[in-house]
Amino acid sequence: MEITTVKIGMFEMLAVVILAIYLGQWIREKLPILKKYCIPAPVVGGTLLSIITCALYMTGIVAFEWENYSVMNNFFYNIFFAASGTAASLALLKKGGKLVIIFSILAAVLAVIQNAVALGLGVAMDMNPLTALMAGSTPLTGGHGNAASFGPIAAEMGGVGAVEVAVAAATFGLISGCIIGGPIGRQLIRKYNLDKGYVAEKEDNFSGKLSFAFNGERAKNAWFILLLACGLGQLLLQIRQIILPNVNIPIHVMCMLGGIIARFVMDKTNKGDEAMYETLDNIGEICLALFVSMSIVTMELWQLIDLALPLITILMVQLVVIYLFVRFVTFNLCGRDYDAAIISVGHTGFGLGAVPVSMATMTSVCEQYHYSKLAFFVVPLIGGFISNLTNAVAITAFLNIAQGLL
Repeated sequence: MEITTVKIGMFEMLAVVILAIYLGQWIREKLPILKKYCIPAPVVGGTLLSIITCALYMTGIVAFEWENYSVMNNFFYNIFFAASGTAASLALLKKGGKLVIIFSILAAVLAVIQNAVALGLGVAMDMNPLTALMAGSTPLTGGHGNAASFGPIAAEMGGVGAVEVAVAAATFGLISGCIIGGPIGRQLIRKYNLDKGYVAEKEDNFSGKLSFAFNGERAKNAWFILLLACGLGQLLLQIRQIILPNVNIPIHVMCMLGGIIARFVMDKTNKGDEAMYETLDNIGEICLALFVSMSIVTMELWQLIDLALPLITILMVQLVVIYLFVRFVTFNLCGRDYDAAIISVGHTGFGLGAVPVSMATMTSVCEQYHYSKLAFFVVPLIGGFISNLTNAVAITAFLNIAQGLL
C-alpha cells in the first residue's frame, strides 16, 4: 500500500520548528546532563521530532513533505551570516588575522585527512573507491551542499550509489557534529580552567538576553540593516559571477561580507553603538536557532538506515579522527586559550558538515561560560568561505586518485 503523504505548508513548518525549539528547552531543563554537555535546544527538540517523523515513515503510516523548505532555510541562513558579519569590527579583523591564516590551513589539512581515511578504509574493505570517498570531506567538511554537488560527479566517474552515500553521510555528520561539539568544548575549558580570568579581560555579556532596554526603533533598524546587508551580498554575488565566473563563492559568504561592510559604515559614521550591535547579534541568534531546528526537523533519517557496514565503519573512524584533530591540533595551534577552545568546538561543527552546527554548538558552550567574539568571527569566515575553496581542491584531487583505483 502506498504511504500517505502530508504536505506541511510554510507557516505550519515554522510553527513546528519553533515548537521543536521550545521542546528542546523543556527537555534540557528536565535532563540537566544535556545542558551540562552543551547540547543546543534546537538540536535536542529537532532530533526528537526527526526521529518521530522517521518512525512514521518507516512504519508506512505517513510521510511529510515540507513545502518552501529551501526558501525559508536559506532566508534564515543568510540573515544569520549577515549578522555574523556585523559583529566583525576593525579591531577584531586585525586581531583575528593570524588566526584566520592558521585556521585556514588546519581546515584544509583536516579535509585531506578525511579523504585519505575514507579512501584508504574503503579500498581496504573492497568498496568502490569513488563511493567510499563520499564519506570523506565531501559530506563532512562540505556538508549537504557539497554532497549534492560532488555526489553526481563521483557517480558519473563510476561511483555506484555515490549520491545516496554522500547525502546519508552528510546527515550523519550533521547529527554527530551537534552531539560531540559541546562536550569537546566543555572538556577543554574544564581541563585547563580556560574560563578563569577570561571575564576580567573582556566584560562580555552572553546571557542570551539583551542587557539594554528594548527599543522598537533600534530593533526595526537592526532588521533593516541585516536585510540591506543581504541585498548587498546578492549584488556582490552577481558582480563576482561577471568578474570571476569560474570561482564559486556561495551567497551566504557574500551576505557575511555585506554585514562586514555594514559594520564598517556604522563604525565610520558613528551610527552604531553597543546596543545596536547587541540587537543585531540577538537577531542572528534567533535566525540561527530557526535554521538549525528546521534543518534537523526536516532531515530524512531513514537514509542512515541503509548505510552498509563498511560505510558505518568509515564514518565512525572519521568521528575519532576529528576528535583527535580538534583536541590536539586545532586547540594547540590556535593558542591553547579560551578562544582556541571555542574555535575547536566550531571546527568540530563544520568539520562534520555545516557552519550553522558550529555556531549552534559554540553558542551553547558560550552560554554556559563566556562569549568569544574572536571565535564567532574566525569560524564562520573559514567554514563558510575559505574552507569551501580548499575543500573543493582536495575533493577534486582525490576524485582523480579514486578513479585511477577502479
